[in-house]
Amino acid sequence: MAEFSLAEPGAPGVRPPTRGQRRTAEQTTHVKSRQRVADHGEVFTPPWMVEAMLDLVRAETERIDSRFLEPACGSGNFLVAILRRKLAAVELRYGRSEFERRHYALLALMCIYGIELLPDNIAECRANVLEVLAGYLGVDEGSETWRAASHVLAVNLVHGDALTMRTHEGEPITFAEWGYVGKGRFRRRDFRLDMLAMSSSFSMEGSLFAQAGKHELFNPTRTYPPATQAELAEKADAMDLGERE
Repeated sequence: MAEFSLAEPGAPGVRPPTRGQRRTAEQTTHVKSRQRVADHGEVFTPPWMVEAMLDLVRAETERIDSRFLEPACGSGNFLVAILRRKLAAVELRYGRSEFERRHYALLALMCIYGIELLPDNIAECRANVLEVLAGYLGVDEGSETWRAASHVLAVNLVHGDALTMRTHEGEPITFAEWGYVGKGRFRRRDFRLDMLAMSSSFSMEGSLFAQAGKHELFNPTRTYPPATQAELAEKADAMDLGERE
């Protein structure tokens, strides 16, 4: 599974906000309540800082298939900004083909991941990210693309604890590695987060597993047959039906 982007060598440091940015930040609420700050340390990152931090890995944020994981995604400040940058790259490369534009936009969505402890935040995050994609593609709620994207976000944005690497139901967090294989079809392989997190220690020089190939240590927990956008939308419909029942 491809590694998540962390840093870009030689990138400039985070620049402090301008006076206007500070004034805007002061007018924006970055906490929901003092109690939530006390209980969970919940403070939302202001937009100027989000953009400054993403500029440190600008090349990766502008690559459609680079993967980003936000382990405390809140309501999606970072993920929304990353998706916007990826969609700008989609427009630049595939804007002349509606078919490719739609499918590569969905791929861009498939390459962002998040974990969030609080249920209202994860719901807001999914809604905020979906709104960006729907706005870019000009699709309405309930359309095939919207439903397919909803399914992807239900898989990629997890209600859980990044420290324990478990979902709110106590199960190990599993992430999907998506890929676009062309002709409107996407592949999916699932990996456990705790096993992926161990890869750095396994690959350290002198480690017992240093000479072992990653394919020997990390196997997907499940591999799915390639699926079209329509088939992903059907999965979203099945999930909705299961929740109602």
